[in-house]
Amino acid sequence: MKRKLGAGAIGSVYLCEANGKLAALKISDKRSSMTVEVNVLRSLGKVQGNRLGPSLLDVDDWTAPIGTKYSFYVMEYLQGESMASYIHRHGKEWAGVFMVQLLEDLEQLHQQGWVFGDLKLDNLLIVSSPPRVRWVDVGGTTQTGRAIKEYTEFYDRGYWEMGSRRAEPSYDLFAFTMAFIHVYYPKRFVKGSQPEKLLFRKLDEARGLRPYRNVLKKALAGKYASSSQMKREMLQVIHDTQKKKQKTRKQIQQEKEAPFLLEAGGISILAGAYYLISLLFQ
Repeated sequence: MKRKLGAGAIGSVYLCEANGKLAALKISDKRSSMTVEVNVLRSLGKVQGNRLGPSLLDVDDWTAPIGTKYSFYVMEYLQGESMASYIHRHGKEWAGVFMVQLLEDLEQLHQQGWVFGDLKLDNLLIVSSPPRVRWVDVGGTTQTGRAIKEYTEFYDRGYWEMGSRRAEPSYDLFAFTMAFIHVYYPKRFVKGSQPEKLLFRKLDEARGLRPYRNVLKKALAGKYASSSQMKREMLQVIHDTQKKKQKTRKQIQQEKEAPFLLEAGGISILAGAYYLISLLFQ
């Protein structure tokens, strides 16, 4: 063990070394919960080109000298930068890139019969070369159809009175939207007496989210049955936004060239006039 990385409702995570490489070890006395997490990681490991959660390296049990039994597993240690920090440093355009990446990952997770559950900024990391969203904790992952038991209030649609805590894709898509809202409101905010109106207003006021706000509002309202459906609409928004930017850049370029073209055209007209006059007086 090198140092403690963090602790949650299920157990504690430590930085360690496995086969000469840095790894993360999670240990807990909640055997059944740990079994679920291991099953999730194994399930994700079967996804072709898996980039969803950290790779599972080892699983075992340990009995302490006092007789307490602990379960632990060793997983890939992911190093990177928080999504909020990355977007603020590199530009709001990256929000759209990470939205599509995360929706693709959620689509694969949902197809495996799981819902992330406790989806939040703390559980998302941007690793470089190339920049990519990775999940660092699958502790709240729940089988589709069951009740979500591990959640964070700010990301939970039950807290915002906008849906149940049933494990289904729309639950993750609500939390997905709250994660990007949290990027632009790092101090969070309380729900008040009209939670839906408040969230919609916050989306309207977040400049970095304006191109995507209609899609994100639909996700908050539970209008998407699947992450693939939301991804299609998000890609269309990004395409339209890029097309609009290119058109604007073209117009600006044309406006810059206009004085030169007018000046060149004026000279040509004058030259032509002088030539005609010279022919008349020959």
